[in-house]
Amino acid sequence: METSKNTILITGGGSGIGYEFAKIFSENDNQVIVTGRNEEKLNKAAASLKNTTAIAADITKEEDIDRLVQIIAKEYPNLNVLINNAGNASYYDVLELNTDAFAKASDEINTNYLSIVRLTEKLLPILNAQKEAAIVNVSSIVALVPSKTLITYSASKAALHSYTQSLRIALDRSPYATQVYEIMPPLVNTEFSKEIGGENGISPEVVAQDLLQAFQENQYEIHVGQTSYIYELSLSSPKDALLTMNSQS
Repeated sequence: METSKNTILITGGGSGIGYEFAKIFSENDNQVIVTGRNEEKLNKAAASLKNTTAIAADITKEEDIDRLVQIIAKEYPNLNVLINNAGNASYYDVLELNTDAFAKASDEINTNYLSIVRLTEKLLPILNAQKEAAIVNVSSIVALVPSKTLITYSASKAALHSYTQSLRIALDRSPYATQVYEIMPPLVNTEFSKEIGGENGISPEVVAQDLLQAFQENQYEIHVGQTSYIYELSLSSPKDALLTMNSQS
């Protein structure tokens, strides 16, 4: 996959990992579109970057996705990269009373899985019309080794991981040139992860750099930082991987 001359849509692109994706790709001669719920934050992010446009949209709402897709089709018909980065996470003890796990799970499944399926489906005709295209799903190591304190978040990322693999197989067997990537960061130091000790995590710039390198190398599943160790441990000893993951959470 080329790392320049692309037209790239990044969900959740106004801050955190999404902003770093926008920054590194905009600096590599790509046209970048960032989207998210907070229009003020998006506009501020876009103004600080070159080759970057902001379009406010809540990807959990069907009407917002329809409007976003209409804008893309009309104004950016050469879109060839979709980075599904927007996410939602709840950190709680499932055994405590009144955690409202169902509501938390509903929000996480909608944001981290269902909205991605919907947006991807609606943008696939545009992506598949290009000579080279890519879909990037930002997943997590908890998709493979779940966390007891991110219990429903882990389940939503497991659903995304399964969907990503199936979509990759379907596209590999199709006449289209769209490639499917999945990036699995560990704990990252962003506002998003502040509640779970994000200040102890890696820099979001590292995640962005690893994605850029994966494009260069056609590496379709990217295990960033400590994620690589947990992944390898999950292959050799799933029990030890679970114990290691949950001794850290």
